[in-house]
Amino acid sequence: MEQPIMRPIQMVDTKSQYHKIKQEVDEAVLRVMDSSAFINGKDVQEFADNLSSFLGVKHTIPCANGTDALQIAMMALGLQPGDEVITPSFTFIATTEVIALLQLKPVFVEVDKQTYCMDPLQLEKAITPRTKAIVPVHLYGQVAPMEQIMAIARRHNLFVIEDNAQAIGAEYTFSDGTVKKAGSIGHVAATSFYPSKNLGAFGDGGAIFTNDDDLAVKLRSVANHGQSRRYYHDIVGCNSRLDSIQAAILNIKLRNLTDYNQARKAVADRYDNSFAGIPGVITPYRAPWSTHVFHQYTMVLDGPSRDALQQHLAAANIPSMIYYPVPGHRQKMFEHFDVAATELPVTDWLTERVISLPVHTEMDGEQLDYITSHVLKFLNN
Repeated sequence: MEQPIMRPIQMVDTKSQYHKIKQEVDEAVLRVMDSSAFINGKDVQEFADNLSSFLGVKHTIPCANGTDALQIAMMALGLQPGDEVITPSFTFIATTEVIALLQLKPVFVEVDKQTYCMDPLQLEKAITPRTKAIVPVHLYGQVAPMEQIMAIARRHNLFVIEDNAQAIGAEYTFSDGTVKKAGSIGHVAATSFYPSKNLGAFGDGGAIFTNDDDLAVKLRSVANHGQSRRYYHDIVGCNSRLDSIQAAILNIKLRNLTDYNQARKAVADRYDNSFAGIPGVITPYRAPWSTHVFHQYTMVLDGPSRDALQQHLAAANIPSMIYYPVPGHRQKMFEHFDVAATELPVTDWLTERVISLPVHTEMDGEQLDYITSHVLKFLNN
């Protein structure tokens, strides 16, 4: 009897995930099509309400994508050209791109070698009289040390904008035992619903979160051409909306998000167990203050060649990714900010050594055995 052929391994398998909820999704999309309420339909408000309840925030403002979410947040906070915004260099470019787009000045700070998230000690050293905001990034699915970051922000009267594009559903435990979800801690937060995210749409999408009633009014206005009411434009805004079809799909996937995150964690557990004790392999650190939802499974190779491993895996039809090979302070787009001389040794060390293995909700044991066996074969040679 012939053995079944293993499914091709992908970094993210959105197709298989869709097929598990196909009937619900298809019915929801057809319902929106039949209603013709494509923009700001009831599905959008329903999704916003459901996501607010899930995260424990007062206000969710859906928008077109995660980059817009960050931009709208900064615009609504009234940041002005020349104001300094502190953020990690070790992150996707969108985090820092919007700072430059708004003619603000990005100030890059170091990350912690274990968590890959902003280092609070380095954060406080970077604050100047021109600093107005801090953008911590919950990288790869784990929450940055928000209790320390918020304390620093309060001491210096600064805004905190959480970049929660990679950690939706992760939980942060404060020293007093209080538990809050990522995206509900700062003054405002932004997320992305790009298809590969833990909560991914079938196209682009994003959202902004806040517990501040006045700020919520400004966020909604900025996202809708600066309107206070139709055709009355009080401030310069933009046009950024989540369409009703995406909202209907996200409503369904939100109901499954906790299970999705648990499935990702199970994959990460398998990897951790397989690579434990291997010299030169540093598996993802799990901070005591945060759960980890493993948007990426990113490990560090300190000794073994990262590039050689990637080539070895590719030869076996196993995808892998380097997030992120060029940090922000070394990107050409920021040269005019004179950041090239910025010394971030931990960031540079990580960019030369990190590698991400496939992690998603649809991985099976056969695929995981195949991946881990090939990684171990390389490492044990």
